[in-house]
Amino acid sequence: MYGICDISCVPIRKEPSHRSEQVSELLFGDSFEVLDEHKDWIKIKCSYDDYEGWISNTVYAICSAVDYKSDRKKMHACSYDILQPAISNKRQIPILIGSSLPNYDGLIVKLGKEKFNVNGRVTSPKKKYDIAFLQKTVMQFLHAPYRWGGRTPFGIDCSGFTQLVFKIMNVRLKRDAWQQATQGEFITFIHEAVIGDLAFFGTDDKITHVGIMLDNEQIIHASGKVKIDKIDQNGIYNTDLKQYTHKLRFIKRIKNFNS
Repeated sequence: MYGICDISCVPIRKEPSHRSEQVSELLFGDSFEVLDEHKDWIKIKCSYDDYEGWISNTVYAICSAVDYKSDRKKMHACSYDILQPAISNKRQIPILIGSSLPNYDGLIVKLGKEKFNVNGRVTSPKKKYDIAFLQKTVMQFLHAPYRWGGRTPFGIDCSGFTQLVFKIMNVRLKRDAWQQATQGEFITFIHEAVIGDLAFFGTDDKITHVGIMLDNEQIIHASGKVKIDKIDQNGIYNTDLKQYTHKLRFIKRIKNFNS
C-alpha cells in the first residue's frame, strides 16, 4: 500500500508511539510506501529519500503505486512561500515552503482523489536555478528554530535544512548528514569552496553536522537556529561564544550552481 501526506506536516517517529523520538517529517505532497502496521501506526518508507519511520495511520491519503514509483525518480514543483494556502472544495491546508506539488499544472494539485488550488509562489522542476536564487532561498530559513527531525521553517535540523534547500533547487539529497556526506565530489581546500557547497563536521569516524557554504569564509547552518557563522579549515567559529563549535571534516560539491 502507498500513501501521500495531505496535511501541512506529519512527524515521523522512530517507534510507533507519540512519545517516541521524531526522526523526520512528511510535508504536504510527500508520498511513501507502507511497510508495516502496529495498532494505530504504520511504518513507512519515504519515496523522496527512502527514509523509514512510523506515522499515525490517520494522517494521509491513498496514493497509487504508479505515483509512488514516479516520485522516486522525478522532482516536483515546490511551494516557495514560508506559508501558503492549498484549497479544495472541502478544506484549506496551510502548506509550508518546500512542500511537494505533484503534477502541478500551474494552479491545481491532485492528492489521491482530492484536488487543491495552490496560491502563492511555486518553483518549477524543469528550471535550472542559479546562485542568486540559492542565496534567496537559504535566507528564507534564517532564524528558523532548531528541532531534531524537523523539516520546516518552524523547526528544522541541520540535514533537514540542507535537504529542503536543495529540494527547492531541484537537487535530491538524502536525509541525514552522514548520508548526505556520501554524495557529491570532494573539495580539496576550503579556499576553493563556493556558495552551495556542503561542509560536513564531526569526529574522525562519525559525521554529525552539515551546513551550506555561502563563500569560503561563511556558512549557514541549523544549530540552535538557522544562522550564519564564520568557517575556516578548523571548523565553525562562533563569534558570540568566541570558540569553535564544530570540527570540519570535509567539503563536498553536490552541484555547481555557478554554471
